[in-house]
Amino acid sequence: MNAGTVVALTGATGFVGQAVVEEACRRGIALRALARREQPACAGVEWVRGDLADHAALAALVRGAAAVLHVAGVVNTPDPTGFHIGNVSGTQAVLESAGAAGVRRFVFVSSLAARAPGLSAYGRSKRQAEQAVEASGLEWTIVRPPAIYGPRDREILELFKAARWGVVPMPAGSASIVHVADLARLLVTLSATGEGATGQGAALAATNGQIYEPDDQRAGGWPNRELAHAIGAAVGRRVWSPALSKPVLAALAGLDDRLRGAGAKLTRDRVGYMTHPDWVSRPDRAPPATLWQPEIATPEGLAATAAWYRQHGWL
Repeated sequence: MNAGTVVALTGATGFVGQAVVEEACRRGIALRALARREQPACAGVEWVRGDLADHAALAALVRGAAAVLHVAGVVNTPDPTGFHIGNVSGTQAVLESAGAAGVRRFVFVSSLAARAPGLSAYGRSKRQAEQAVEASGLEWTIVRPPAIYGPRDREILELFKAARWGVVPMPAGSASIVHVADLARLLVTLSATGEGATGQGAALAATNGQIYEPDDQRAGGWPNRELAHAIGAAVGRRVWSPALSKPVLAALAGLDDRLRGAGAKLTRDRVGYMTHPDWVSRPDRAPPATLWQPEIATPEGLAATAAWYRQHGWL
């Protein structure tokens, strides 16, 4: 493996990370990937055992790499301090390792939640992580995905399960959405400064210092009720989508906490985020069309995701 063309990847075993690995392997881009546990051998991937708190592992991960793609992060935790540890301290550790190793290119996967950091501890931690990236002195690009769906996802899976019963309660407002495979194509393109980037050097250079908000290019995003109906169609059901107020969501979060504890999906921290009326990606922050455009239409992507869930016994 030629170190100068390697992309160092964190979060490789997660939902987005697995899609990134598949896309990089498809395009012949070499990866060096961080993982807490031993992983099966995979052509084109060199695994490094460790986590974001392991400075020796991070040094091995980034040594000689052409770029760092930082996907790893905490999206849900019963203790808000977990967001700071995983998203802020973890990002700072990766930045420090990259800087010490002389890596110049850094692509960071943030979240639309960073746009309104006062709504949740999660959003606040992602914005603080962005600020660390912006102050790093590296050649950085930040990607703020909206809701991500696709095979292996366990977050939006909850909505598919609800749709199977014909009822998908949703808060008011609108949101953008993107298929994980489309997001992975963007992330690999932004990170591939060596092999696989032929002819795109100038376009990639123009992404330095930019914050992008990709989506499925549906103008104005999806009103939450329409998205519920689209998920219902994906599982073959007509669904009722009652509106959820903030007090009702807060009560449901308390119930989920009692029933599932640390495994709760609807946490109190998510209530403020979920009831915000506008999680639509901004058109002026769309990635350059010369580098990336989504390929998967959401209705077809939702249907394929439902089929994957059924095939694997998740739905």
